[in-house]
Amino acid sequence: MTVAVNTQFSIIIAANNEEDYIGPCLDAVLAQDPEAGVLEVIVAANACTDRTEDIVTGYLPRFTARGWQLTCLHLDPPGKVGALNAGDRAAIGAMRAYLDADVICDPALIGQLRAALSSERPLYATGTLVVTPARSWITRAYAKFWQQLPFVKGGAVGAGLFAVNGAGRALWGDFPEVISDDTFVRLNFPPDQRIEVPAAYHWPMIEGWFGLVKVRRRQDAGVREIYDLYPHLAANEAKVGLGRKELVSLALRYPVSFAVYVGVALNVRARPAPAGWTRGR
Repeated sequence: MTVAVNTQFSIIIAANNEEDYIGPCLDAVLAQDPEAGVLEVIVAANACTDRTEDIVTGYLPRFTARGWQLTCLHLDPPGKVGALNAGDRAAIGAMRAYLDADVICDPALIGQLRAALSSERPLYATGTLVVTPARSWITRAYAKFWQQLPFVKGGAVGAGLFAVNGAGRALWGDFPEVISDDTFVRLNFPPDQRIEVPAAYHWPMIEGWFGLVKVRRRQDAGVREIYDLYPHLAANEAKVGLGRKELVSLALRYPVSFAVYVGVALNVRARPAPAGWTRGR
């Protein structure tokens, strides 16, 4: 007997008060190339007190016209992890993408992710990360240096967008209560099972000095938390370090960006991360 393969592609968007971002995010999803296939989009709206849910509902006719399913989950409890798990429970696709509500996908992205994930072995995929031009000069300077780091240039970072196939999603159960869900998922896959497709997605950094310090502090704490709770996943990190010669070269090429990046890093080390989730922008 032939068993039908689930080729449905589900996109899960955790959203908390995203009225300024969810519309452009959904517009970009609707603009995907035909290679994206049939999509199911689930917006897990958690503890929203703005117009996020009304905006999502307004997109229903456009998704229906394309033959796609759009669902908006109303969730009273706040929290991204709970929203991700609720979205997972509602999703029917074997392939799943987890998309931040402030991310804009290029038209070819979902089709390329679908093609990359069409395998029976566990796979993780993301697009080519492009930092959205910031309003503040300090964030622009930080982002310029950050994008030159080996970890970022090495690809498959997955900040703001990551996707897995059915075999990949089977590697863990519910999303755990951790700070960095993207790090947790990425480290479930060794480097040879992580793919970066050419199509881009546009991801905003938080604006300003204090925002950068706050978010960077939480990001570092999130990575340490994963290493502490799941030490076996550390072997999958495979980060390439920044050597002294390369560091000096980057500092000479981008002196202002280097100074901002180092300043943020030193401030992060000065104080531990506070409790609670911090938005990435």
